[in-house]
Amino acid sequence: MKAADYKYKKNMAYTRRKYMGGIPGSKIVKFTMGNTSKDFSHRVELVNIKDVQIRHNALESARIAANRVMEKFVGRDNFMLKIVPYPHQIIREHKRVNVAQADRFQEGMKKAYGKPTFVAARISSKQTIIVAEVDKRNVEHAKTALKRASAKFPSPCRIVVSEI
Repeated sequence: MKAADYKYKKNMAYTRRKYMGGIPGSKIVKFTMGNTSKDFSHRVELVNIKDVQIRHNALESARIAANRVMEKFVGRDNFMLKIVPYPHQIIREHKRVNVAQADRFQEGMKKAYGKPTFVAARISSKQTIIVAEVDKRNVEHAKTALKRASAKFPSPCRIVVSEI
């Protein structure tokens, strides 16, 4: 299965972990990075445009891409970066057999339920995905970092800059 197969919110929410076993953990290592105690003058946000599901590995790769740019050009003490959504939605997948004559093995498997394979965050339009707080001189670097992060997501995003 391709990642694009899980891009849109098709079914009802599947989040009750109480009744399930074998749910994979989220790959997101940190949700907040940089200097969280300092007050910054500007806030740069990455805002989603369409309703979409974003898998946990896409959120983690976007976090790494944005954090790498911010640490390189701004410095660890001069920014605050935060991942806003938490992946609650559990995505199921019916594993396919990849051997010769596999069609005979899988014929009686209509409406297969599938096993939990990964988790995703359901994000609606105009919802913030990543927030970066910086001083005025570092706004351009924050915009570059969020542009790199937006390339990891399956939907178009917009960068919004505001003063705090």
